[in-house]
Amino acid sequence: MNSTIVVHAPCRADLAGGTIDLWPLYLFHPGALTLNFALNIQTTCRITPLKSKRILVRSLDTRREESFTSFDTLRNTRRFRLPLAARLLQFFAPREGLLIETNSESPAGAGISGSSALMIATTAALARFTGRKLGLEQMRVIAQNVEAQIIEVPTGCQDYYPALYGGVSAIHLDADGIHREAVAVAPEEIESRFVLAYTGVPRKSGINNWEVFKSHIDGDPRVFRNFEKISHIARSMHQALLSRNWDEVARLLREEWKLRRTNAPGITTPLIDKLIAVAAKHGGRAAKVCGAGGGGCVIFLVEDGAARRVANAIGENGGQVLPLQVAREGLTVSEA
Repeated sequence: MNSTIVVHAPCRADLAGGTIDLWPLYLFHPGALTLNFALNIQTTCRITPLKSKRILVRSLDTRREESFTSFDTLRNTRRFRLPLAARLLQFFAPREGLLIETNSESPAGAGISGSSALMIATTAALARFTGRKLGLEQMRVIAQNVEAQIIEVPTGCQDYYPALYGGVSAIHLDADGIHREAVAVAPEEIESRFVLAYTGVPRKSGINNWEVFKSHIDGDPRVFRNFEKISHIARSMHQALLSRNWDEVARLLREEWKLRRTNAPGITTPLIDKLIAVAAKHGGRAAKVCGAGGGGCVIFLVEDGAARRVANAIGENGGQVLPLQVAREGLTVSEA
């Protein structure tokens, strides 16, 4: 391989059905699905071949790097400064030296699946570099499993599909497998009705999700009932999106957030509560945290034409408004 490989994969905002995408939770809730859409907030992996056997790993957004004299050195290493790229390098076992550079436009711990999108970008780049022909679903499985090895708790599947496909997705979680359906909603409708804001506080999805996961598996009836309701909300929101019933989408988003707050402590914060209250006074109709909560991003559904007004109010009250554009395509791979 003499070419430089460049791969992009977008982040996502989740609308309903989060956390239920953890295996095997969805198997206990027939008909479970997750709704999300890809954000034009990109992650990038670039691989440049080197003439030596050296492997250099560099994260541009975190300004960290580490190097290994050869793949054998990397393979025998157990702790890394940049585990995402290093663990995938261990999996793909390149025979040549390389420089691998990663970058993410997502703020740290934003809850918009920056790490999962970067896992997809890096998986695709290394597959191309090592000559492995992988389908999109194979990439999803590898990225999800290696990420679970890194964070050492179960990982959900939903975060990888926007990175792979772009657009708006309904991810059906069935006993015979996971099936992604493109939801026919015009991206412009999403962009005119939603506002995305970062709280400035990174969330810890692995911790939050793990607490909920344990409670469910341990048979907590309250958590089980909540997930039944969350599953029902996601199915209903899917139908509301298909019929462009934005009043119903707003009602369901409010209901989902109310339920999610009772699943585990720490999902909301005083700042999140403040931003949601402020948004409601300026045209906000509903809101929820992205991802597991405890910080990160909040997504707001607003009245038609109120997006700028809501964004200004959020910015004046401690939130950092991020650009919200639906990524029309998912994974892209090119060679220079």
